[in-house]
Amino acid sequence: MPEHIKKKLEEEIRRLEHELAHELPQEIKKAAALGDLSENAEYHMAKQRQEFVNARLGQVKKRMAELSLVNLSNIPHDRVAFGSTVTVFDTSKDEEIVYKLVTSEESDVNQGLISTTSPIGRALIGKQVGDMATVVTPSGKRELEVLKLTTIHDTEE
Repeated sequence: MPEHIKKKLEEEIRRLEHELAHELPQEIKKAAALGDLSENAEYHMAKQRQEFVNARLGQVKKRMAELSLVNLSNIPHDRVAFGSTVTVFDTSKDEEIVYKLVTSEESDVNQGLISTTSPIGRALIGKQVGDMATVVTPSGKRELEVLKLTTIHDTEE
């Protein structure tokens, strides 16, 4: 797992755990002291926030576990995969575009960083230079020809 992603997820886990263990119990205690819980909006909001934070914490921990299982040595050296930088020719737009396949946490379409789970990412996975990838988008089908490929192995120091 990329180190900056690991740090970002660890920071979110720390923040959520702190909120769950320290801030929310104080809010709930304060709201409960106001009296009748059946009509106490502060109490209900704090309890809802507690449920949300608990669920989000579970999601982040699960994602961290999934990413820690990624074995970079299993990534192919000659095909598009996680970490690849791909230059494609989009026949529908008649232009060359450069994409880098990243995790969903890193994706930023404006910077050419696309998730391996996005429609374009899924269409490109496993392709080699010269292959065509068909991507179904809301605006219709797009044909992408792989012109150049740099895998994660080519960019490692």
